[in-house]
Amino acid sequence: MPPSTIPIAYIDIRVFAHATEDSEKVLTAVRNVLPTELTDKVIFKKTNLKGHYGNPITLFKTKIKEKNEAGKVFEKLASSLSNLDKELLCNEIKQHLDRGNLYIRLDKQSAYLNKVKLYHEDPIHFRIHFRKSNPEEIVKICKDSGLLP
Repeated sequence: MPPSTIPIAYIDIRVFAHATEDSEKVLTAVRNVLPTELTDKVIFKKTNLKGHYGNPITLFKTKIKEKNEAGKVFEKLASSLSNLDKELLCNEIKQHLDRGNLYIRLDKQSAYLNKVKLYHEDPIHFRIHFRKSNPEEIVKICKDSGLLP
């Protein structure tokens, strides 16, 4: 499925960099998940937050709205996830879908090492918003593009 034909409206990416983490390394991890041609194009907005105990936390977020770029990010995710992670995502798909959104969480450490791996604790958050909101249609798109087996 060509990237421009995947019916994605936009992709939101969010990641937290905690006081114990190097912000640049966290951004490198996120960029490693993106297609190479987009790593320099995607601009992250930085927000400084305070944690529960007053510790500094930095939130980095971006929104990829251009149809072809969003399709390429989706394609890269589909081609990079292991078969085991695709099976896991498929088995838990209902927990990852709501009103046209597919939520995927990736391991920051693995991403920094150029590996794309599902992870739930302190992850890189992807919210992929589809032009279609019917869960069955989204699952079909994910299967057709190789994100799901």
